[in-house]
Parts: sequence; C-alpha cells; structure tokens
Amino acid sequence: MCGRYTHRLSWREIHDLYRLTDTVAAPNLEPRYNMAPQQRAPVVRTMAAGGRELAFARWGLVPAWSKEPRTTYSTINARAETVATKPAFRDAFRHRRCLVPASGWYEWEDRPDGKQPWLYARADGGVLTFAGLWERWGPRDDKPALDSFTIIVCGANPLAADKHDRMPAILRPADFDAWLDGSSGDALLRPWPDDDLVARPVSRRVNSVRNDDAECIDGA
Repeated sequence: MCGRYTHRLSWREIHDLYRLTDTVAAPNLEPRYNMAPQQRAPVVRTMAAGGRELAFARWGLVPAWSKEPRTTYSTINARAETVATKPAFRDAFRHRRCLVPASGWYEWEDRPDGKQPWLYARADGGVLTFAGLWERWGPRDDKPALDSFTIIVCGANPLAADKHDRMPAILRPADFDAWLDGSSGDALLRPWPDDDLVARPVSRRVNSVRNDDAECIDGA
C-alpha cells in the first residue's frame, strides 16, 4: 500500500514536468517529508476547458454520493485490480483521473525494537508520478465542496515486496496523456522496474504524522 509519502518538488519542476496550462499564480509549495492521509496534497488534473492544472485535494477519496464529506473505511488507496468496478472509485476511474507528484514513499519493517520506516525513491533522484483518482463532494447542506483523491496501488516489484505486497502504480511521462484521458484503461497500472528504485531505512520520526521535516529522511 502507500500510506505515507514525500513531496519535495518546486512549482517550476511541477509546471515543466506536467506541462501545466493554467494561469493561476504559482503557489508556495513547501517541501513535505511525511505526507499523511487526510492532509491536503498537490495533484495534477485535466481542466474542464482542456489543459492541465495543479490542484490541492485531501488524501482519502470521498465519493460524490457519500452522505458526509468522509468515509467509514479507508480510501487512501485503490487496488488496480478492482478500481474500475468498486463503487467508491469506478466513476472517478472513468472520468476524474489525476497525477500525484512524489519524491518517494514509505513502507515499514517490523523489528523487535519497533517499526522501522524505509524510503523508496528513484535511483536517479527523479520524480515519481503516482496514478491517482480525484473526486468532488458537495457542496451539500451547510458543508462546502471538498476535493479529495486516492493513490492507485498494484502488486509490488521484488524490491518493494520485501516490505509489502503492494506499491503505488507509477506512471512515466509518456503515459500521462493516456492516463488522464482514460484511453489506457488499467493497462498502465503495473509495477515499476525495481532496478530504477532504491530503498533505505530512515529516521523513525516518520512514524508520527506530527513530524514533517527534513530529519524524517535522514538515514537510520
């Protein structure tokens, strides 16, 4: 699964990599070293008039048909095998896909002295783009509209399988258009080659969502 990740990209890096076309003033993107569920994170999505924009959405997808702007079950991840048919995700899978920029993600190892986080990242230090879905809930009654998102997970590659049997579905730049316009179906939701990734133990500060600073990615 993917229950925590890092995002250390600048506005210019995001703008250039994802070919953003919106004219909104550049947001002040602070580095995030311990992005957690229910927090707002940047996602890239297609605008109604065409082109791409950077938006901020809460991590943990809330279906549009939900009575409240929350769910009683976890929707931070959607399984690649069932995302097209599961009620919480199937409409977003057809119509509201997004790209989730990331610098890496965490998995945990159980040790006798506690849980040890590991950071998975590109071997060349490059950007990871997770396949995602977004949804808009409301506005309803006296509650404002809420944009939320989920990260799609697939079977883990050999490197990631050492800690968990799932990993984020990662997209290459050449696949961005096909993912966003829906023409790819679920064909792009496959494990990333393990020789393109590295994994290393990092600070146990990651274990608490209250910690979100550069010390989180220090070596253990």
